[in-house]
Formats: sequence, C-alpha cells, structure tokens
Amino acid sequence: MARIIDHRVKELFPDGTVIRAELLRDSDAPAQLTVRVFVLATEDLAEWAATHRERMEELRRELSLRLPSARLLEFTSDAPDAVVVSMPDDGSLAAEQLPNREIVAKALTLLRENYVFPELAGQVAAAIETRLAAGEYDNLDEITLTDLLTSHLQEASGDKHLGVRLGGGPGPGERQRRDDRQRDEPADHEARRLKMGRLDNFGIHRVERLDGNIGYLDLRRMPMPENAGPAIAAAMELVCGTHALIIDLRRNGGGHPNGVVFWCSYLLPEEPVHLNDIFQADTGETRQFWSLPYVPGPRYLDRPVYVLISSRTFSGGEDLCYTLQALGRAELIGETTGGGAHPTKGFPISAAVHIAVPFARSINPVTGTNWQGTGVVPDTAVPADEAYDTAYAKALTHVAGLADIPPPIANEARDALAALAD
Repeated sequence: MARIIDHRVKELFPDGTVIRAELLRDSDAPAQLTVRVFVLATEDLAEWAATHRERMEELRRELSLRLPSARLLEFTSDAPDAVVVSMPDDGSLAAEQLPNREIVAKALTLLRENYVFPELAGQVAAAIETRLAAGEYDNLDEITLTDLLTSHLQEASGDKHLGVRLGGGPGPGERQRRDDRQRDEPADHEARRLKMGRLDNFGIHRVERLDGNIGYLDLRRMPMPENAGPAIAAAMELVCGTHALIIDLRRNGGGHPNGVVFWCSYLLPEEPVHLNDIFQADTGETRQFWSLPYVPGPRYLDRPVYVLISSRTFSGGEDLCYTLQALGRAELIGETTGGGAHPTKGFPISAAVHIAVPFARSINPVTGTNWQGTGVVPDTAVPADEAYDTAYAKALTHVAGLADIPPPIANEARDALAALAD
C-alpha cells in the first residue's frame, strides 16, 4: 500500500514537485494512519502549498474515501526543522466511510449471496461472525482489517481466491475528476486496456532461444487474446523453429481463461480439443472452452514441452499447466501449485474495500475435476529454483538423441548439457 500511495502521489502532482510519500502507523493509535508527502527541500512550503492546493485537496478526498484510517495528511520536506502543512480528515465524507463491523457484515452478506458453494459460504460466514462478535475486527486500520479478514476467510474456506481487499467503488465526484484529468488519454476502454497490457508485454516476460535450440517462454499472466494476440503470435514465431520448448509459469499469478485457450491452441493440432468447462453457480450455466481451429502463425507440434511450476503458480497459470498435463501435451516440473481453480468476481463493499468472491468452478473434461485446494501436482517434483535446470537438461537430452539435426546444433546441445552437469 505504501508503494501504491507513493505512485498515486507522483501521478497526481506534476513531475519533479514531490520526492516521495510515506505511510506511517501510530503505535499509540493502531487504527490511525498518516500519509506524509515530501517536497523538495529548496521549496518554500507555503508557496508550494498555495500553488498545488487543488491537488492537495484532491489527495485528501481520495484518502478519506480509499483509506479512511489515514486521518492525517502531511506535506513537508527533508530540510532541517522543515515546516509541516497538515490536512486532517475533516469528516465531510464520513457517510462514505463504513465502520469495520459494517464492512465485515456487508462482506458476509455478499459472500452468502454469491459464493459458488452456498453451504460452505454459510459455514464460513458463521465462523467469521463468531470472530466479529468477539471484537477481533475492532480498532483496525483498513490494511490490517483486510489482511486479517482475508486470512480468516481463506482459513475457513480453503479457497485462496476468496478475500477482502483494498479498493472499492468510485466515490462522490471521483469518476468525473478522473475523466477531467485523463482527457488526453484514449477514451475507448479497450484502447486503454491495450495500452496497459503493453506495459508488461501482456505477461510475456521473456522469449529466448537457448543453446541446443531450445525455446524458452517466461509467462507471468494469462492475458485476453483480443489484445494480446499479436504479442503471443510473435512469441510463438520466435520459438517455432526449436526442437523443444520450456514454458516457465513459476511466477504466473493467473489471468483470463480465453488467454489459456489461446496459448493451448498453439500447442495442439487444428482439430478443436475440449479444454475446460466453467460452471457458474448463480445461473446454472456451463461454458465450454475448446482449442481454436485457427491461430495466427505456426503451431508448435510433435515436439516436447516442459512446463515449470511453483507454489506461486496460481489460477489461470494453473489452468494452463493442468490442461496441458491432462491432455498429455506437457511434462510439468517443479513444485505443487497454489490451488485456486474458482473464477472470481469483485463486489464493492465501500469506496475503500471490496470482496473477491469465487462464483464459478472449473471442471476439466478429462479428469472430471480441477485443482482447487490440491494444486497441480508436477510430473517431476523438484524445488522451484531447480526446475529450470531440470527441464533444460531433459530438453537437451532429447535434442542430443535426435538423429537428423545439424552437427552445430548437436554440439551445442552436448556442450550445454555438459555445462549443466559441472
């Protein structure tokens, strides 16, 4: 949260006008926080405040809505005996600031109304209500409250997707103020999403041809193919000539099921293959997911695929590796994954917090079940930090055993394999 606040402050104020923002806790008042913004020591703080008063007031409004426990906002510098300009919460947005007990109660109502397993939702809610009655959620700031409540929800349910988190619905006038600031940004929602996706290359962290003609993809999330399709096609084009492929999902935290379909389709023949079903509890509908009969660029067929996994592999990342394993298309190497198979939807509780509630469940057509709670179990179990070398050695051994590869590639593979053994 401290990093988020620092980023937001630097986004709100003109470049070079603030140095940093800090989030401070008062040990004598655990439910109260202070946000302290530092400006250049050479600035006259009174003149600086007069120049930036509108932005200071906007930050104060945002904190009152998004982090009500930040009762005090301060502006100062690192200069000795620096002046401090204080902006306490004036209470004007008190109606938007729910007390902790109301936050918990509303979260439990949303849980009961939307969780994929209604009976379990009732049991979890009852366990939390016992803690609520005992005062376990009283006198906590929003950060501590959401962390504690999430840990209790996951402990009672065994569902790592379920949690109460910071960030809720827009506050009074906030959407209009943001629109005014972003006039020059793309107005179209899809254009903005495309722009944001490009910042992390749609989760494609690294594409490489390793010695021995082995392809390597480091994928950090499963993006929507509507936007990520060209990037995915480009990545697959770069590895299409390799003799084996390593897909690294050890840091993949999830994403969109359509992204899983798109990646899978490159590794499967043109004939559509049934990949997954998602059953939505509130409607009773089941959506089927099939591989695509067409993908832009070449498919990666008839060559081994090794998928690296860890305890951090989660949700959509697990969907990809579980599906490939069930189809016998890839060998999974590493650690058992996090175990989150339930698609999740966010429901605002207040302007400060929301609850993420799993509302559906995945059903693999091959296994008839999913990886919820158990995680995806690797075919070759090794510590996560050894998974790369293990997979690379397997891939190189495969290449070294091929009869029809050019001598330079064979030599490359043997040298790389020898280097791993040293």
